[in-house]
Amino acid sequence: MKTKFLQFIKKLLPAGLTLSACLTALLGSMILAFGLYHIHSLSGVTEGGILGLTLLLDHWFSISPALSGLILNTACYLVGWKVLGVDFIWYSLISGGGFSLFYAVFEQFPRIYPDIASHPLIAAILGAVFVGVGAGLSVRVGGASGGDDALAMTLEHMTHIPIQWLYLVSDLTVLGMSLTYIPLRRILYSLLTVVLSGQIIGWIQNYKRPNS
Repeated sequence: MKTKFLQFIKKLLPAGLTLSACLTALLGSMILAFGLYHIHSLSGVTEGGILGLTLLLDHWFSISPALSGLILNTACYLVGWKVLGVDFIWYSLISGGGFSLFYAVFEQFPRIYPDIASHPLIAAILGAVFVGVGAGLSVRVGGASGGDDALAMTLEHMTHIPIQWLYLVSDLTVLGMSLTYIPLRRILYSLLTVVLSGQIIGWIQNYKRPNS
């Protein structure tokens, strides 16, 4: 019965997708949602990449992150689709949809450690681990849970520069601009988070891959 059920599920998947990769993408989405809900949303540590850029635009130009985030993320996914193909979009839909679903579920429960903002160093490190592992699993199977991942994956494909360094460049650029309105101490914690998470994503993406 179990074998027949798995075979039925596999038949429902679009050509090119595998059940194991889909489950890996969902696991990554769950880990990412857990970390963002329980740590990042409370830590007071800002972000690099697309999210940090939307916060910057909101501060200086009063452009809602809802609008700027939609435009920037959509643009990154469209470019990724053009460069990486249709499987990328399918896995990204699974990753992004899974993230939204799991985050909505986690919101139904109280946060594990609501005072984590009082320990910014711990929050920065733990946040990086959850983001790195969660996003890394999705990237490993070829999907992007957010526009940052889509952009980094596209640039890696085009330039062959390791993905962790592409994350670092984009995050440093946004964090540097964020110094115009965010205190340096807070930026330093953010820098720690983005450096660690980017390195973890790159490590997970390439861990025990053939010819890597």
